Amino acid sequence: MIPALIQLTPDPIAIHIGPLPLAWYGITYAVGLLACYQLLVRQAGRFGQNPALVGNGIVVVAIAALIGGRLYHVIDQWPRYQDDLLAIVLPPYAGLGVYGGLISGTIAAILLTRFYRVPFPVWADIIAPALFLMQAIGRWGNFFNQELYGPPTSLPWGIAIDCAHRIAAYPCADFPEATTGFQPLFLYESMSGLLGLAVLLWLERRHRPRFRPGDMLLIFFMWYGAVRFGLEFLRQENWTIGGIATAQIFSTVFALGALGIFVGRRLFRPGPPPGPSPDAADVESIKDAPEEEAAEDMVSEGGPV
Repeated sequence: MIPALIQLTPDPIAIHIGPLPLAWYGITYAVGLLACYQLLVRQAGRFGQNPALVGNGIVVVAIAALIGGRLYHVIDQWPRYQDDLLAIVLPPYAGLGVYGGLISGTIAAILLTRFYRVPFPVWADIIAPALFLMQAIGRWGNFFNQELYGPPTSLPWGIAIDCAHRIAAYPCADFPEATTGFQPLFLYESMSGLLGLAVLLWLERRHRPRFRPGDMLLIFFMWYGAVRFGLEFLRQENWTIGGIATAQIFSTVFALGALGIFVGRRLFRPGPPPGPSPDAADVESIKDAPEEEAAEDMVSEGGPV
């Protein structure tokens, strides 16, 4: 028997506001965006960029990522939607494809930085930790939807999946609800996101001079690609091309592509990386310098006092 804790099979709908259902998936997405906004504002200041750009930018990128992620998911789960096309756009939503969101969100971010005339590589470093944070929070939407799970397991953290949310490979007739737990792949990705967030923030605070602008985003792509590639071996009935899971193909492209850029820019552009932008704290310390020190500097330089 599996522990009672993992027998919980949550309702995807949190509450009904009149006829409109409010899904837990949407709530986790909103909570993730709010947490990312706070982190992005802080990171923008540390990198010497304008935090005011985060407000509009996160809305545009989030919408782009939502559209791309939804499109990827619909293609992945096309049999579910082919006879009910309105389910693609009407709530409650069943899920998003991370790689679709990463592609459309990255394109939107590049276009935004060009519009605002700010350096994309620097903003890529600002954004990278927020991607891990969004992954850590947003993946819990899969828990409430009872999706993104792996094969049956006897591990104590296996989760219960009710019959209505089982894929064909795990029918209740063969795997009874009362005695079967499944690998919580969503939880593994969430934990990976928290660990990745901690690592990126540590690297940025302790070793930033060793990295080039944009390296943090490359590390995110390598990290997430490797983790997702491995987890796909535990999934069934996912989108495949030539018998290979599409997510593994994207994972390989993202991870190896990022690794190639990370290594190549050091082989073909040797030398120390450009100096990092001053932290917001450094900027404030300059602004708050005593007037007497400023006056002494001007005297020594022959300037007016």
